[in-house]
Amino acid sequence: MGFLKRRRPAGLPIDWREQAATSVTWFDPMVADEQERIGELAQRFLTEKDWEAANGFALTDEIRLTISLQAALLVLGLTFDHYRMVKTIIVHPTTMVWRGERAGPVPGLRTDAPLSLLGQAAHAGGPVVIAWDEARRNARHPEHGHDVVLHELAHKLDMLDHVVDGTPPLDTQAEHDRWVQVCTAEFEAIRGGDNGDLLWDYAGQDPGEFFAVATEVFFDRPQDLRAHNADLYDILSSFYRQDPAAIT
Repeated sequence: MGFLKRRRPAGLPIDWREQAATSVTWFDPMVADEQERIGELAQRFLTEKDWEAANGFALTDEIRLTISLQAALLVLGLTFDHYRMVKTIIVHPTTMVWRGERAGPVPGLRTDAPLSLLGQAAHAGGPVVIAWDEARRNARHPEHGHDVVLHELAHKLDMLDHVVDGTPPLDTQAEHDRWVQVCTAEFEAIRGGDNGDLLWDYAGQDPGEFFAVATEVFFDRPQDLRAHNADLYDILSSFYRQDPAAIT
């Protein structure tokens, strides 16, 4: 893969607030306390995780800061310990191509056809792999409803109970039952082609991908998600302990 030597960089740059205001569109509307918390979480993500660059790519402050800010947003209402499954961030300059044999789209069949990847978080102890050009574009254009950083880190939250089933650890059985009820109904609607176009078709791949895609939309297009499916918005809001639709 041609990875550079692993290292942990210094903390946030002095002008991190100014950079945040231009690199992630959601930062400016936040209140001061939230911005401060984002900075604290981003600082930890930036310095406590290992960073690698692939294919001769050079990591810059902008790259590390943008990814760390997105990571901070995801756990703003949770704890940094929710990232205990995240050890290493590997950044590629652009879309990756997977050429190995893998399970195919038809159950029981395998394929070796090239597969384009924008990111990956395939194993509980494995790295989070990010295509930088996609991450940068997503951070600046949340109206598209896609965010590779949020998507891959949502997979890591799903893995916290060591089962990738689209259900992260919840506090009570009642919350779990409600989660399964709401997500199953929306997942089946997607599989049946009857849910509109807010949650893109990839959400119907499996429950794990459903949770990751729903997370992207929850943070990037929260007002639309609340209008489209208030129940789905409510359970995500309860889990993440955030109400992004209320931010204007």
